[in-house]
Amino acid sequence: MKSFKAIFALAILASSSLAMAEGGGDRVYGRMMQENQRAMEQYALKNGKSTPEVVHYEYGMNLDIQKLVSVTQANKTCSVAPSRMTYEDSAGKLNTVEYRVMGTNCPHGS
Repeated sequence: MKSFKAIFALAILASSSLAMAEGGGDRVYGRMMQENQRAMEQYALKNGKSTPEVVHYEYGMNLDIQKLVSVTQANKTCSVAPSRMTYEDSAGKLNTVEYRVMGTNCPHGS
C-alpha cells in the first residue's frame, strides 16, 4: 500500500512537471486535469471508493478534509491557472475541488 502511494505521488509530480515544461497553455492544463482525473479514478478503484465528482470551489465552501490525497502542482508562470485538490472527508468519501491559483513565477517589486 505504501509503495503504491509513493509511486502514485511520483507519477502525479512527474506529469505535472512535464506539463509545466511545455509552456503552460490551456491545452496543457486540460491534459493535466484529465491525467489527474484518471489517477483519482484509479486511486478510488484500488481503495474501494466511489470516483469523486469534480466540484468547482466557491468562496466560503466548508471543506471537511480528513486526509489529503492529491494536489496538482501550481503553474510556473505568472498567470492564473486551474488546480485540483482531492481529499477524503471524515466519512471516508473522496472529494475533488477545482479552483484557480496564481502561478509561482511572478516578479517581486523592488
